[in-house]
Formats: sequence, C-alpha cells, structure tokens
Amino acid sequence: MSIRSFMNEHYRHFNAATTVDAAKGFEAHLAEGGKMLLALAGAMSTAELGRSLAEMIRQGKVHAISCTGANLEEDLYNLIAHDHYERVPNYRDLTPSDEQALLDRHLNRVTDTCIPEHEAFRKLGDVLIQKWIDADKGGERKFPHEFLYEILNEELLKHEYQADPKNSWLLAAAQKNIPIVVPGWEDSTCGNIYAAEILNGNISDASTVKSGIEYMMDFTKWYSLESASSSIGFFQIGGGIAGDFPICAVPLLRQDLNSLVPLWGYFCQISDSTTSYGSYSGAVPNEKITWEKLAVDTPSFIVESDATIVAPLIFGYVLNW
Repeated sequence: MSIRSFMNEHYRHFNAATTVDAAKGFEAHLAEGGKMLLALAGAMSTAELGRSLAEMIRQGKVHAISCTGANLEEDLYNLIAHDHYERVPNYRDLTPSDEQALLDRHLNRVTDTCIPEHEAFRKLGDVLIQKWIDADKGGERKFPHEFLYEILNEELLKHEYQADPKNSWLLAAAQKNIPIVVPGWEDSTCGNIYAAEILNGNISDASTVKSGIEYMMDFTKWYSLESASSSIGFFQIGGGIAGDFPICAVPLLRQDLNSLVPLWGYFCQISDSTTSYGSYSGAVPNEKITWEKLAVDTPSFIVESDATIVAPLIFGYVLNW
C-alpha cells in the first residue's frame, strides 16, 4: 500500500484528516499553476527532512524557502559529517553530568541527536571562512545562502560527503538555484563564526554578508514578480521567524508600498504550539486575515502535531509515493 492510499484509507478524522486535506490542497494549488514557499523552523535539517524535501525541490513542488540559519547549515553538516553524528535515544534521562560529558567530547545535542563539532562546524568553517575573506577582499557582498550555494555548486566539499547527496535539501536547492531567505542568520553557528572573524580582524566589517533587511527587500521583489503570473502558497513547518518573516512580505507590499499584489493563495502550518496568550506560532490561520496576509477564501489548514511525522507524510502524498 502506498503512502497516499494508506492515508486516504486511515486518516479520516481530527489531525489525520486535516493532514490529508492539506496534502490535497497542496496538490490542487500546484495543479492550478501555483507556486509554493516552504517556511522551515525547528531542527528539521538535523531531523533529516531532506530525505523527502530534496525530492520535492527536484520535482518542482517547492519554489522558495525561508529557513532559520540553523536549518540552512545543519543540512550541510549532516551531508559532510553524517557518520560522526550520535543518537541519544534516552535523552530525557540525561543528567547535567551526562550533558557535560557530551560537551567534553565536542558533541552538541539537538534533542536525541548530537552534532559533532570538529567534523561538522570546523570542516565547513574552514571553507566558508575563506569564501568570506575572498569576498571581503574583492568588495563582494552576498547573502548567507549564496556562499553555501557556491561551496556546493563548486563541489568544494564533495570529497567529504558522508550522507547520500540525494537526501540533502540544500544541495537540491543549490542545483536548482531556488530563492532562499534566512532571517535571523546571525544566531546560527555560522553567524557566530562570522562575527568572530570580524572581531579577530580577518574580515574588515559586517557588510560582506548581506543583512536581513536586504533579504526582505529581495524577497518582496521575488514575490511581486512571481505573483503576477502564479498564486503563491505558504507551507509552514513550525513557527518563529522562519514563518513570520516571509509572510509579512504581502502586507509590506500592499500597505507600505501600495502595490496591489495578491494575498497568499494557500496556507498550511504544522505546529504543536498552543493558541494562547498572543502566541503567533500557535495562531489560527484566520488571525492572518486581519493582517492582510490571507484572504477569506484562502485554503487554510493547521495540523497540530509533530512536523517530523507529518511533513514527510504530506510530501510523500504530494510526490505520490
């Protein structure tokens, strides 16, 4: 039984039914000529979401991505250091001393998965720092993801690949050169390393890597251009800045620039955040109508569940696996 037929047979009610409805809505949006932006929060790259997301990108079912700095770099970390990752199934039982022991081994824990510092951070860092220094000396300025696109497309770390390249969503995105926005990149490991290189005097100033405001300006141009011929959908995994940032492009264009671009044409969020006390991550889609992001008739879905479970199912459904 395929994923699609299994879900159609068994996912009949509650969050399960909404998951199927969201997948069907995703398909319908694409079938009508629409395009889809994916907002990626949480630790989805460390959860190896690329095993399904990369194929979504290759098949042209995801056309733009907004992600945290952590998700941007951690997909590449997994690609080059996969064999050195360690899983900790009993992470709920760890004592502070157990955590210190992991730190002493240079293992940085994300829930049940430990990212190896030397094999991941430093291996990428050596190549990336040189890219920043060269750009600084040449007076070039680029976005955070553009530096990583260069490293991947120039195959500068190909000899270090440990995971199957077909499971890297960032590699798939680089090969298709789809637009990415990375709001808040500064709080990522690579952002921290970049700040350190400036403080150490190896890079002249912070302008070599373009800013979040420049990302917003660039993204509004993309939305204006693409929405003129295609309805743009919004598929959000988790909450936070990865979702908040790009969805605001529409009211920015309509209210601040007086540009009558269409509202988002589809919306789905997978989140386990509760709807209470002003929580944006847990806000129901209808609230976005008041902010001129969604329309009254925008197909909208919210699946209150674990994205590491739900997102691969929806992607598998859309891919007809």
